[in-house]
Amino acid sequence: MARVEIVQHKPSFLKEASIQIAAGGSAGFVEACIMHPMDLIKTRFQLQVKMGSQDALYYTGIGDCMKKMYKNEGLAAFWKGVLPPVVMETPKRAVKFFSFEQYKKIFNSNISKPVALFCAGLLTGITEGILVNPFEVVKVQMQSNRKRISDSPSTIAVTKRIISEQGFGLKGLNKGLSATVMRNGVFNAFYFGIYNSAVPRLHKQQEYVPELALKFALGFISGTVASCMNIPFDVAKSRIQGPQGEIQYKGTLQTIYLVYQREGFRALYKGLLPKILRLGPGGAIMLIVYDKMKAYLNLQFGD
Repeated sequence: MARVEIVQHKPSFLKEASIQIAAGGSAGFVEACIMHPMDLIKTRFQLQVKMGSQDALYYTGIGDCMKKMYKNEGLAAFWKGVLPPVVMETPKRAVKFFSFEQYKKIFNSNISKPVALFCAGLLTGITEGILVNPFEVVKVQMQSNRKRISDSPSTIAVTKRIISEQGFGLKGLNKGLSATVMRNGVFNAFYFGIYNSAVPRLHKQQEYVPELALKFALGFISGTVASCMNIPFDVAKSRIQGPQGEIQYKGTLQTIYLVYQREGFRALYKGLLPKILRLGPGGAIMLIVYDKMKAYLNLQFGD
């Protein structure tokens, strides 16, 4: 009796890439729409420098920031600068997840799995940072504006002003590039490294806790740890890309040194709580949406 061999066809690179990009883009779009207010609050904290004891616009906490924003700028202000992230997040996350899947293949055969995941995440963040930096510059400029939404310039107006006054280079639409690359590189190294190292162990716990709850918890932990590791670079990025007065923030390390020298070590962690409140659950949402969308698309269009 002849033996029948079942051959499993591996999806073509183009189909595999399309599925990864579509799933990553969907994850980014959902996360950006839900978590943008916390990103805005984080940026406000990172930009502020207390000028005196009577500074009425100084935010003392997340609740105080939300109350003052609502009172002075209106409810819609919590979504200031949302267009750049929405436009950016879909291709950004598409590139993020696709790049990670491809970089994993480079390292997997050469070094231990945790190190391979860390290195793949680092390269993913560098790739992502180069892509998104111009959008980040526009977003930070818009988020720093404290006027009511009806009196604030549009995304296109802000972009045109930056280009006309400062150009496309490292002093204009691409300023803060090194800080963005360092921020995203460090974040993704820990984010993907922790999550993907632990996911294979989840199967042992699924009989006690639902898979979705485990993945959400793990995604939250990964996003939180990654946020704590990269926050000084995020502060530097916001200072370089935001409006500048007397102090001139230029390079990443120079900015970190200036913030530390003038405001102390704790200033390098400004905005950490809203960042965690955004990227903790945001990181979990992204990973879950990506996994579910990827599984769905593989079922519908995979070989």
